This record gives sequence, structure tokens and C-alpha cells, in this order.
Amino acid sequence: MVMASLQPLVVVAVVAAVLLHLFFQHLKVGEVIESTKIPNEYHEEVVSENSDGGGEKKWKLKLLHRDKLSVGVSSSSTNYHHRFNQRIQRDVKRVAGLIRRLTSGGGGGKASYEVADFGSDVVSGMEQGSGEYFVRIGVGSPPRNQYMVIDSGSDIVWVQCQPCNQCYRQSDPVFDPSNSASFTGVSCSSAVCDRLENAGCHAGRCRYEVLYGDGSYTKGTLALETLTFGPTTVRNVAIGCGHRNQGMFVGAAGLLGLGGGSMSFVGQLGGQTGDAFTYCLVSRGTRSTGSLEFGWVALPVGAAWVPLLRNPRAQSFYYIGLAGLGVGGMRVPIPEDVFRLTELGDGGVVMDSGTAVTRLPMAAYVAFRDAFITQTASLPRSSGVSIFDTCYDLNGFVSVRVPTVSFYFSGGPILTLPARNFLIPVNEMGTFCFAFAASASGLSIIGNIQQEGIQISFDGANGFVGFGPNVC
Repeated sequence: MVMASLQPLVVVAVVAAVLLHLFFQHLKVGEVIESTKIPNEYHEEVVSENSDGGGEKKWKLKLLHRDKLSVGVSSSSTNYHHRFNQRIQRDVKRVAGLIRRLTSGGGGGKASYEVADFGSDVVSGMEQGSGEYFVRIGVGSPPRNQYMVIDSGSDIVWVQCQPCNQCYRQSDPVFDPSNSASFTGVSCSSAVCDRLENAGCHAGRCRYEVLYGDGSYTKGTLALETLTFGPTTVRNVAIGCGHRNQGMFVGAAGLLGLGGGSMSFVGQLGGQTGDAFTYCLVSRGTRSTGSLEFGWVALPVGAAWVPLLRNPRAQSFYYIGLAGLGVGGMRVPIPEDVFRLTELGDGGVVMDSGTAVTRLPMAAYVAFRDAFITQTASLPRSSGVSIFDTCYDLNGFVSVRVPTVSFYFSGGPILTLPARNFLIPVNEMGTFCFAFAASASGLSIIGNIQQEGIQISFDGANGFVGFGPNVC
């Protein structure tokens, strides 16, 4: 009888434990702080190729965070607080640039990328660059290995080229097209040149120019060239050969555009990869690398798939439907219209590999933040830092219990983030901040801090973005 009377209590205890796991998780404070330290060793092997054995191939590259390339570039590169401040400065410029791209077109027209003055002084990549993640690929024939920034919000593939009238510092020798047997210039009358938004013509050769959100730019000639990914060779890729380039990225030779437009690397490959790619980002734990894979066979089984939305005003961007946000297993009362992409192309939610911190419209951010503050009332608060207004002093803690944070996507999928993806260290002294910020417009952006450690997949042919199920 005594045991029978205890059974309901056991059931209640089990249910309570399950609910506690669903609503709360533990942030390992000491482990996260330790992961901010950059190891001295670095191994350059960054590419590989796999086949599914059925004839279709997937191309896989290792993905590095810029902090790995910054080792040895400056004496302050090993200081986490300095690297954090630099990252946020880049991020603010990146977001401002994305918003300008969406608003400068006006009405239903395309956004303008015109550069008012290409003659401005070259500035430091550390101060101006917005690139966060790098891959290493071969350019030309024979292939010259170069670090390239990946950017899901851009389309043009380009590298700095000789003769370089204005170049920033990169870790490898600047690519010289005269040493490549596969380099072919593109004429002004070619169909490829017609696909450029800002095409020009000089001496019969197609010219391009692109302005990025942080004020950086590239300007040069368009060409067809061979790119090499380990043992895989891709011929006749349209790339920009940049002869005048400002700012950009620490160490990188150029950019591998992965946007939704026809001139992006993914768009050019088309049927060769099924218009599909997947990546896994690793940042603060820089002892490991992430991955970037191309090909339909690389798409995972068991991912949570969300419909991909298109904005005619910004075809490079990957928009998804977001229905709401959750804290501690409870949905925050935010009208779904706050996240809606309008028929005029305003608002909406963009997945972006180049933005670090997730931005939300002010009303959504305030409700979301306040819900988090309510459920973390037991944690010691700290003053705000940079763009973050909700911070905590976790110095001396080994682990703390925090509420879960979730994205409620349109159609039903729910993505619950790891604790380290929403409460991040801003220094080595134990100050952690809630890693979200208010947007200056109606645009929401899911940044790479929130994407870290989660496999993100893009199935362009079928119009879906996938989350998980794999982690990295």
C-alpha cells in the first residue's frame, strides 16, 4: 500500500524533470570562457570531397572563423575583449548596409549598389571588414590556394587580382591571371555580363563593381575561371577579378557569394549541385572547424524544414517565415505580423551568415528581452555592453541555469537554441550578455551567433531552409 501510494509521486517527479529539461538548460560558464582562447597551433588542411557512392557527389570544405586567420596579424588578436569589440563594430556596419540595400531601391525596384566614390583611401581590413567565415579554395590553372569569405547575402564571386591598383592586405600572394591557363576575359556583349546588376564596359571587356554594407568595395573585370575544391575542379565560373578593392577581410583574397541570385556560386552551378548547400558554423570554440558542403546529397535527413521566401527587391537574401519567439518553453506574446514579409518587400526575416547578432524589430525585441529578464531574475546583473542592454556578471560561476530560447517558425517547426548561442561572453572576466539586439527597421536578421553549432541547409530547388538534425 505504501509503494502504491508513492507511484503518483514518482510520476509527478518524472514529469517535472522532463518539463524542467524542456524549459531550462545549463550554461557551462567556465567552459565557454575557456573556448574564447585561440590555440597557437593551426593546420592548413581545409578541403575534402565525399561521394555517396551512387554517382552523385558532394563537395565539402572546412570552414574557419576569421579569428583563426587573425592569429599573428596583430598583437591584439589574441585578446578576446578586443576581438569581441571588433566583431560588434563590423556587425553594426553590416546590418546598416543590409538595411540600406533594401531601402535604397525604393518602392518595388531593385536595390542600388552604385558606389559614389571609388577613389577613397584604403582602410584596414580589421577595422572595415565584415567577413566572419572563410574557406580555402584553388583559383586558376594551376590552382593557387586562396582564403575566401563566404557570404549568404552576396552573389558575386571575386578575388583580388594583379595588376592591383588598390588592394588590402591578404595572407596569400595576390592572384595573377597571367599565370593561369584557364583565365578567360568576358566581353561586354556576353550573356554573363548582362546578368550583372552594375555592369560596365572598358576596352571591350565586361567590368563590375560591388559596394558592401560596411563601406568596403571591389571593382574590376569579369572573367571565367576554374575553381578547385580539393580533388574537384569546377570550370568556367564567372568571377570578378578585382583591381581596386577597399577594406574587406583579414587575410582573405576575396569572397565566395552564396546568395540566391543567378551570379552566386550556387546559382552558377545550378543543376550540378541541385541548387543546394549546407553549412555548420563554429566560432568561439576555435579549436575545431565548421563545414561547407555543396550538392543535393549533402542535405540531411531529419532536418526541420522551413519554407524559403523570396523578396523581389532583394533576390540575394534568404527569407524565412518566423511566427514567434519563446522563452522557458512559453511563447512570448508578439503579433506574427511583426515578422511578416510584405508584398512591397518590407520587413521579413533573413538568414545571414555575415551578420553576427540576431536583430529583431523593436517591439518584438523588448517583449522577448523582458521575458528573458523575468526568468533570469536570480542571476546577478551587469551593465550593458556595446549593443547589448541585458548583461550578467557570471564571474566565479561554473554553471548557471537559464531558460530555453526558441524560434517558432511558420508551419510548426520550433528551434530551441543551445544556451551558448544566446548568452555569450563579452570579456574574459565572466560578463555575459543576451545576444540579441533591436533592429533600426522592420527587418529581422537571424545572425551567425544563433546559427553556431547547428547544421543549416538550403534547398533552393524545392524552396526550403533546414535546421539540424546534425550539430558541429
